[in-house]
Amino acid sequence: MLFYSFFKTLVGQTVTVELKNDLSVVGTLVSVDQFLNIKLDNIKVEHEDQHPHMMSVKNCFIRGSVVRYVHLPPAAIDTALLQDAARRESQQSTATAKA
Repeated sequence: MLFYSFFKTLVGQTVTVELKNDLSVVGTLVSVDQFLNIKLDNIKVEHEDQHPHMMSVKNCFIRGSVVRYVHLPPAAIDTALLQDAARRESQQSTATAKA
């Protein structure tokens, strides 16, 4: 749930999504769900010469299982908040395992 919560805070930001088939799509993050499926608007493909069929596409839905990386804008990342959230989630899972 940590990544889902984090990605929800990035709605409206421009992100680059790299897929497992080496297609990289840059666009505005519209929505994300608990399976990390991503919806992007105003998309552009990074290597249009390799993927000319994608030039006319303006928005897309990307299934979470085909995502390799999501490149985020550095200004949108609060590393201290992420570290605290990861620490809390780890402590909660450890406490649940002991109970």
